[in-house]
Amino acid sequence: MTVLGNYSNFLLMETTDNMHETLKENQSVFFRALGTTHKVLSKSVDGSAAVLEHTLEPKSLGAPLHKHTHEDEISCVLEGQLSVMQNGVVKTAGPGEYIAKPRNVFHTFWNAGDQRARFIEIIVPGNFEHYFAELAKFFPAGKPPEFENIAATAKKYGLIIDPSASEGIIREYGLKPL
Repeated sequence: MTVLGNYSNFLLMETTDNMHETLKENQSVFFRALGTTHKVLSKSVDGSAAVLEHTLEPKSLGAPLHKHTHEDEISCVLEGQLSVMQNGVVKTAGPGEYIAKPRNVFHTFWNAGDQRARFIEIIVPGNFEHYFAELAKFFPAGKPPEFENIAATAKKYGLIIDPSASEGIIREYGLKPL
């Protein structure tokens, strides 16, 4: 693993093919507006779950519209507000509130507020926590995202992405693009 630098307490790192062996609890990656800290790795609970802590900068989209084919997610907001759209329905949660995102349901999330959002993400079953570490290297600072590599990584994890749907959400809620 090569350390590329620090950004607001998040380690920017170059991932490797053996990321599954080298990923550690409390290791963080940051790309664009989304920070991810790996809190509980699936290997510590026999693959049954993983827990991440995300931060999302103000006025930012966290991910394009997507659906998971292998796992369910539950978000618990710690600070700020998190908005999630599922099947065209938007729900906004504040501190102490939860939003469930079941597999095979298209969803996206964003922070339309003026302060950073911080939330816990519970992923069941685990393994998807490795996606974020692998994905980070395809968002090089100061350069456009590497969409071809992002798509290949998403496919590897059973993630189906609809990037065209993000434009309307970005406009409607005054968000920064990915």
